[in-house]
Amino acid sequence: MSILGVNGVLAGAYQYANKTQKTGARGTSFTEQLQKTGEAADTSKVDAYTEYLRSKYGNVRIQSIGKDQQSLDRAGKSMSGSDVVIAPNILEQMANDPEKAAYYEGKIDDFFNATPRLKASFAAQGLDYQPCGVVVHEDGSVTYIGGCGDSPECVAEVNAINKAKREKEAAQRKASIERSQEAAEERKQQMEIAYRKQTMAEALANHAIDTSRVTYTSSPETMGSAIAAYEKNIMEAAGILK
Repeated sequence: MSILGVNGVLAGAYQYANKTQKTGARGTSFTEQLQKTGEAADTSKVDAYTEYLRSKYGNVRIQSIGKDQQSLDRAGKSMSGSDVVIAPNILEQMANDPEKAAYYEGKIDDFFNATPRLKASFAAQGLDYQPCGVVVHEDGSVTYIGGCGDSPECVAEVNAINKAKREKEAAQRKASIERSQEAAEERKQQMEIAYRKQTMAEALANHAIDTSRVTYTSSPETMGSAIAAYEKNIMEAAGILK
């Protein structure tokens, strides 16, 4: 399609694209994008440039995000690693100013180009780098959002250590409970033995005869018979009587 075959707005965009001729490794050039969207008479330069950025980077959102930590954390949670978020006023500047476009696209490219190096650098330290995305704020500042945590190997090692520790503590608790149960059973047996001894002692005490309170009485007849029987036993023992 020749430049004469598009409306005035897209013609200006073609002139912009011819100045920059910026082709990203992640997508087509702005000129090629305009050729795809040029037939639509209602396509603005900003819309065409937005489509170009999406063909180059993928997930591009036009949104203003604050620079405070809470806003950045919230934005990072919604990112998948290749997100580009551009404030509307900056996008308009980029669409109309080739130098602005080259500057911010360079900033965005730096983030993606640095990702492999950062991953390798963090991996050498046993850490896992997870990129989130790039944010271009309303004031023109750029924030790179990424996360870092322990590597899968490190996580597995820590989990194994914690598991062994938990199992050891569980075994110690079980052994302690068993010792407590054994001690309780031993105390129970000792109490039962003591109780039986006490019960037997009380039973014997209740059936014992207090000889100090017994009075022996006898009549002269019974006394004589007793003496005779005693003498008889003595004599038989001596062999006098047979």
